[in-house]
Amino acid sequence: MGLSRLAALHGVATSYSPSADVTVSVPDGTVVAVLAALGVDAATPEAVREALAAAECAAGSRLLPPTLVVWTGEPLPAALAALPPGTELTVRTEESGSATPARVRIPGGDTDPAVSGTPVPEPVGGPASGTVGPGPAPAPGWWDEPPLGVHRLTVRAPERPAESCTLVVAPARVPQPAARSHGFLVQLYSLLSARSWGMGDLGDLADLASWSGRCLGAGFVQVNPLHAAVLGSPTDPSPYRPSSRRFPDPVHLRVESVPEYGHAPDRAALDDLRRRAAELSDGVLNKGALIDRDAVWELKRQALAVLVDVPLTPGRRAAYCDFLAEQGQALEDHALWCALAEVHGSDWHTWPPGLRDPRSRETARARGELLDRVDFHCRLAWLTDTQLADAQRAARDAGMAVGIVHDLAVGVHPGGADTWAQQDAFAHGMSVGAPPDAFNARGQDWGLPPWRPDALAASGYAPFRGLLRGILGRAGALRIDHVMGLFRLWWVPEGRPPTEGTYVSQDAEAMLAVLVLEAHRAGAVVMGEDLGTVEPGVREALARRGVLGTSVLWFERDWSGTGRPLAPEEWREGCLATATTHDLPSTAARLTGDHVTLRHRLGLLTRPLDQERTEDGADTAEWLGLLSRLGLLPEGGGDEEAAVRAVHRFLLRTPARMAGVWLPDTIGDRRPQNLPGTWDEYPNWRLPVADAEGRPVTLEELAASPRLHRLMEVLSPRQEA
Repeated sequence: MGLSRLAALHGVATSYSPSADVTVSVPDGTVVAVLAALGVDAATPEAVREALAAAECAAGSRLLPPTLVVWTGEPLPAALAALPPGTELTVRTEESGSATPARVRIPGGDTDPAVSGTPVPEPVGGPASGTVGPGPAPAPGWWDEPPLGVHRLTVRAPERPAESCTLVVAPARVPQPAARSHGFLVQLYSLLSARSWGMGDLGDLADLASWSGRCLGAGFVQVNPLHAAVLGSPTDPSPYRPSSRRFPDPVHLRVESVPEYGHAPDRAALDDLRRRAAELSDGVLNKGALIDRDAVWELKRQALAVLVDVPLTPGRRAAYCDFLAEQGQALEDHALWCALAEVHGSDWHTWPPGLRDPRSRETARARGELLDRVDFHCRLAWLTDTQLADAQRAARDAGMAVGIVHDLAVGVHPGGADTWAQQDAFAHGMSVGAPPDAFNARGQDWGLPPWRPDALAASGYAPFRGLLRGILGRAGALRIDHVMGLFRLWWVPEGRPPTEGTYVSQDAEAMLAVLVLEAHRAGAVVMGEDLGTVEPGVREALARRGVLGTSVLWFERDWSGTGRPLAPEEWREGCLATATTHDLPSTAARLTGDHVTLRHRLGLLTRPLDQERTEDGADTAEWLGLLSRLGLLPEGGGDEEAAVRAVHRFLLRTPARMAGVWLPDTIGDRRPQNLPGTWDEYPNWRLPVADAEGRPVTLEELAASPRLHRLMEVLSPRQEA
């Protein structure tokens, strides 16, 4: 009981339920290892007793939790409302800096100002209003909420020591889409144009947004994570295992769009690099080559080295200096990691001991020695940030209500820039994954170290806030991969299989409040990928804060009842509705059964091929039957392209606020971009968008595709004159 109680106090689960009628116990060794990663010694019974006594004493003696959340227009949190009379509250707001903080004393008791006859101080945040925001819930007369932000609250109750905590004041909901809209979902690297250097880039993204917004009435374009990748060759092609989520990857730059390009003195070198880049693109588009990110980056790195030698104009120099000032220490750390990785390799754990600490004397010396390389990587971050802003501006100028939807990966590479710069924030020796389920009996280990919930709280959620600000500043919306991670994550101790992991809880209220606050400041919509195993209450909590979910047609069934496909009117309104994602078969592959054949060829099926085909065919036939009964398949059966259109007609029948079209679906591509469970067996993250015959298609060819226009006519029919 002692270990279980200790684990509960630190948010560590000792059992979990993969289904409603099943409970699985977590091995004690896992619990001990996870607690150790949280700084709690539970290795022996005596250590457990001591740690438990300390934790219970700390929990019982505090008036406040580590973080308090005040939602505008809603009742005060219980801990704040229950403070005893005579308690003095001091709030130092984000904006106050070193200025005198706001103070108030709760009336009542021997120290009641009204009783003593002394002037009643102005309530925290301004004159007393008697209510918190516009909502119906009354608030104590002494309270008027501080401005939106992340503040520091200190309380001094009578005969008790002072306590402090983080105070997050957030709007009740994130911004919502102004109207229903449709848009494209695309893996940016896969979308090559005639101007690409071997893979899709930010110039292609801006062009796709401008064209689809103006000509197709699209309201958004959702892309894969554009986070900075781990340096080195070969690098991991997955965009979901980056070095840093805080800064973008310069491999996505459109080199010719950098203003200094036209003033480079060595044009011959640039022309030669462009010629070699054209050969890369030709190989991908016409000769069956895979997208080679490393080769693309090598060419762009050489070109950018030429461009950064071109002096900046006074205005450009001022803009760059502003960017450096805005990003501060975070950018300097990121750029220094990049510079050190060029010398010592991409895993900081293998660096000389003195360089493994970003604040050591040796690291400071290395910073001076590598100053030119640090500035180079800072400059690339600025250039990439600028082109991200250009893409969003192009989207909005084209009439898109939302614009570019960026994707936030679950975590980062254990040897990358973020884990080096923020070592105290990560649980070392742990990896995020997923428990065993009906689809994967062995569970999953994603190789991504999790944030420590206690460290996040102690920092006022600074890492999370900085991450969100960096992405949301150039986004119309944000998609959060595995959004359930705001509530809990499956931790797998190093050296153990995923089956021997456990859930560790976050302060979901605080994480949501920070997310809502930063999205409000950016004016950005937020959606979460909430597919798979979802803890009860999570979807409801997200919906209450305006975070949209993700609904994929083939998974939308009445699972608690008949098991049949959900009628369109039964779908939730607060979601992005789509037919597929990057981890799932394309719609054409699903309709034809090609995805089963592919998995069979790669040895991924767990049952005989005939059995898989029979079950998959029955599933597809049931959906096609529903589409026919609803009058959405007027062409009749046997026409795969017509069935793809029918699927999207169905999505429009639902109340979903956003309908997403997987860009490869517009031309009948049958290959998935990523096939979970494979590594070298399948070219994950390296395929260009292709047509039904597997022929790669450029952005220019997409824009002229009759098949694409026949599908998009379903979503945005032409208005009769």
